[in-house]
Formats: sequence, C-alpha cells, structure tokens
Amino acid sequence: MYKNLTLMTDFYELTMMQAYFLSGKGGSQWAVFDMFYRENPGGSSYAVMAGLAQAVEYIKNIKFYNEDIEYLKSTGIFDGSFLDALRKIKFTGDIHAVPEGTVVFPGEPLLRVKAPIMEAQLVETAVLNIINHQSLIATKAARVTWASQGDVVLEFGLRRAQGPDAGVYGARAAMIGGCHATSNTLAGKLFDVPVRGTHAHSWIMSFEHEIDAFRKYAEIYPRGCILLVDTYDTLRSGVPNAIKVFNEMREKGLDMRGHGIRLDSGDISYLSKKARQMLDDAGFNEAVISASNDLDEYLIADLKAQGAMPTVWGVGTNLITSQGYPAFGGVYKLAAESSDGVDWQPKIKLSENPAKMTNPGIKKIFRLYDGSSGKIKADLITLEDETIDASKDLTIFDPNATWKRMTLKGGEYTARELLEPVFAGGDCVYEPIPEMEIREYAIRERGTLWDEHKRLTNPHVLPVDLSQKLYDLKQEMIRGGMR
Repeated sequence: MYKNLTLMTDFYELTMMQAYFLSGKGGSQWAVFDMFYRENPGGSSYAVMAGLAQAVEYIKNIKFYNEDIEYLKSTGIFDGSFLDALRKIKFTGDIHAVPEGTVVFPGEPLLRVKAPIMEAQLVETAVLNIINHQSLIATKAARVTWASQGDVVLEFGLRRAQGPDAGVYGARAAMIGGCHATSNTLAGKLFDVPVRGTHAHSWIMSFEHEIDAFRKYAEIYPRGCILLVDTYDTLRSGVPNAIKVFNEMREKGLDMRGHGIRLDSGDISYLSKKARQMLDDAGFNEAVISASNDLDEYLIADLKAQGAMPTVWGVGTNLITSQGYPAFGGVYKLAAESSDGVDWQPKIKLSENPAKMTNPGIKKIFRLYDGSSGKIKADLITLEDETIDASKDLTIFDPNATWKRMTLKGGEYTARELLEPVFAGGDCVYEPIPEMEIREYAIRERGTLWDEHKRLTNPHVLPVDLSQKLYDLKQEMIRGGMR
C-alpha cells in the first residue's frame, strides 16, 4: 500500500529548508530533533508507541520526482538551485526510536533524529503524522482491552474512520494495542492479522422470516456461527429462533465450535443476562454472546461491573476515532546542533508555559524495573554519554519538585535502555517485525505496569525523571536564556 509521501509535509518545512540552503547551512549544519509528547491521551497514565514501521518506510523512500519539483517551481517561492538540490536529497543521518508496542510516558523521546538539518527538518511532519495517529489508536485499544478483563475485543471501526488510511493503519494500531481481530479485510491482508465478521441486519431483513435467515446462515457457516438477534425483538424472537437453529445444528451433528449470538442494541447488561439464561437452559452453555453498539472502555468497564455476559466485544467508532481524545500531541523539537556533525551544542526551547520548555542535548531513556516483580519503577532521561550500573544505588528525583526523591538499591533493580537504532549513516538497520509479534510484545509491556497505572480514571502517574547531569544542564541553560 506504499505511496510516495515526500510532499506530505507542511509547506514551512520546505521554506525553512530553502532558507537553510541559501544561508549556507544546508551542506554543513547538523541537528538533533526529539519527537515526544506532553500529555497522555484520554486520561491514561501511559501511551503505546506505534507507527514506527510506516515512519521507516516513509524515510527510506524519500525522493522528489520531476512532477514534485515542477509543482514546487510553480509556486514561485523556490530558487532553482534549491530545487536542483531537492532532486538529490535522501536521508543520510541516524535515527533511534523506542520499539513499537512499548509503553511510553510524556516528555521522553520516542524518536531521536540526528542528521543534516535540511533532512532532519524534512521528515518532521510525516513522522509526527504517522506516529501520532497510530500511538493514539494503540493507546485507546490498550484501554479498551484492559476494560474487557481478558475478553475478546474486535476492532470494527473501518466505516467510521476518517478516511481509508486512518481505517487501515488505525486497525493496525488497534491490533498492536491488544485487539484480537479486525473487520478490516485490507488490514488483514497487509499486516497478516486475524479478520472477523458475521452478518448485518440486512441479511435478516432480506428473508421473509428471521428464522429462515438464521437457518440459511447456519447452513453456509456452521462453524463459528454467530447470529445477530436484535433485528426485531431480541428476547421474544431473536434468541428463541437462534436456539431453534442451534438445536437443529446439534441434531445434524454439525461442528458448532464458536457458535453464539450478537447483541447490537438495547440494554446490553439486561439482554445479555437474559440471553445467557435462555441459552444455558437450552443446553448451549458454550454459546458465545458478543456485543457491539457504541462501546468504549468506560461502557465496557461498567457493563462488566454489572455482571453483563458478553465475552466478545466489537468496538468501532469510539476506538478508531479515539473518541473523547481525538489527537496525540506529539511534537518535534530541536535538541542540539553542530556545524560539523561532531561538536554538538545543546539547544533548549524556553516558554512562559513551563510545560513547553524542552530538555536540551542528545538524550537516552533508561527504564528502571523493580528487581523482584519486574514492574516499572520509573523512567530516567539522561544525556547520551551517561550509563547506569544497576549494581549500585541510584537516587532519582522529580525535576518539577526536586525534594521528591527515590533511592533504588543496587542489585534490587534493573535498567533497560529504550532507544534503539533504526537508521545509521542513512542506512536502514530496522528489521520489520510482524504485527502479531508486536501485539504480543505490547501485551507483555503493559504487564510491567502496576495495576494503579492502568486505572481508567485518575491513574497513578509513573515518574519520568531527569538525571542530575541533564537537570543541571537544563537549569544552566534556562538561567542563561533568561538573562
């Protein structure tokens, strides 16, 4: 499904690139940019990194074709020598990134780009677009699947997504976030993920009688036969007719594994309890009850608390659009610059809003785990030349409230560096990972969170601290910049 996305950039990226070029910085000036976000989506205490594979594909395939150059020429903005330079441009720098499926937190670099400044500037918009979108949907899916308490969650959102790409890559992200299957057939083909689907009300309505529709569907699809029971009257027609058809299937000795019903309207809690009783009384204790209809993590959690009986949840609109929190606020900020790619000078963005101040310099992230439980204790952002010896005590502190300190005892914690190489000297060193493997990794990642961090409402916030060296550099640059 790859398309050339080189021109999928904000116009000011190109005008800045020309300004770098014409001012003499285009050939020698290097820069480091961090992609990070400031606030977790939807009241979550964490987010799920997603979209890296597509960002890599975009960067690998950067190329300005003749028609692109002609279009830019037609704007009357660009110098001919700059357009000639664009014909030859490709990415030649280094990129480090947090692996897809990793749980991440505000302020820490998800992606670190070190490259000639024109190249580093060019990739900003597309990288943000791709990773912001997929991380948003993956995070929403993680919350939905947590609320389901181990039940099957199906992504059903294609028809409500904001366009084909949002539907396809949103489905990919939802799978990374923990969904078990998608209704999106193209996503199933592209990413080799499971696809699921049964029938709509139109199938029932195309027959004169509901039971005839059920019988014919069961005849064609005896295994995994899920019947939609709310077209006319769920409890007086739909469920009784489904039970009749299941009895007929059983009498014929058909393979009925995965059989059941779907509820798509009404009070899911009440109807599912009544339907469960009716199915059990008829001897169909193994029959699945699935539910759909404007579900999200909060409604699923409420239904579970009420004893609702579905064990399969089809979640569409509210998942694929991340309803309630429609954007992931990833940003891309300059952290260091160099005139030769060797001698680096840290850079900081100051603001009257403290939350918008950036962390200067070339940085790493260390994840610190409790040695006995394997749960995350904190993340520590350090400068590139720093290391952690987990055999020694480590004291960390809240950079916004420095009196809040925690000492991790040597030998009682472990440290993992999160940023991994993706491009080195322009060569892609990223190895594609099958989406279902990313999904399993993401599930294990969420297992490293304490239960308090997973709450849907008012979760505990995990510490993301700065090393003493980075904190001191930041304070020094703030004081210098405010003189």
